[in-house]
Amino acid sequence: MNDDVRNIVLGVVAAGISAALGWLARTYLWKRKLRRKQAFFGLPDNAESLLVVNRGAGGPELTVMRYDVFALLELAALIKDCNAHAQIVPHDTARQGFGERTEFCVGGPASNRRMTAHLASLLPGVRVNVDAEPGPDRGAFQVGSERYRVDVGKEEYALLARLTVGQSQETRPVFLFCGQTAITNQAATRYLARNHERLSRKHGNNSLVLLLKVVNSQAYGPDVVELVADVTRAAQTALPTPAAPRNTHRAS
Repeated sequence: MNDDVRNIVLGVVAAGISAALGWLARTYLWKRKLRRKQAFFGLPDNAESLLVVNRGAGGPELTVMRYDVFALLELAALIKDCNAHAQIVPHDTARQGFGERTEFCVGGPASNRRMTAHLASLLPGVRVNVDAEPGPDRGAFQVGSERYRVDVGKEEYALLARLTVGQSQETRPVFLFCGQTAITNQAATRYLARNHERLSRKHGNNSLVLLLKVVNSQAYGPDVVELVADVTRAAQTALPTPAAPRNTHRAS
């Protein structure tokens, strides 16, 4: 074997080794990224999860509003990326507790009983005005001492939460997408889909509650979303009980 042939052979071997090392490195990084994503969502390989949605008022069949369907599609893609499975369950038939399976609950308490229960149990510092009568506070959020009113199509809010109960590594999280309107539910799911890596790096697998503002949805749909604040502490701190009125007595 002359020098030229030997150099060619060595070059091919070196290229093969470099390609193999590059493939191993990419595979390692991809798997590490996948494991982090699975840990954040509580979705190991072949895990089961629940998508809890509103039941429409038009009849006994399961019907979901258009923007909530889009929200489910956003979540279904995340679940599939984790090599997990999803089951769609109407809000009034979900009967499981916390931590057994990862849950994605979509919709505000006005139309989602499961969301009402989650807010009462897990976020005692949050109040949502569900009055049927029109008024300036209809649909408004109260988080701690702050109130956030809805201006439909212009300025709307949504709560995005990742919540866990207990410290066990086997406990699965509950994700809440509680918007003032249907389009803000989708905006919250899209925000999570786009930012879950950053949220995972910042918060790890701890509970988090974010207040989002959807700007000019009548023109931009669910795409223009601003992070107003991390309201985890305020949302998990019970609101003070209003003082009972004092009885007054007139001296005779």
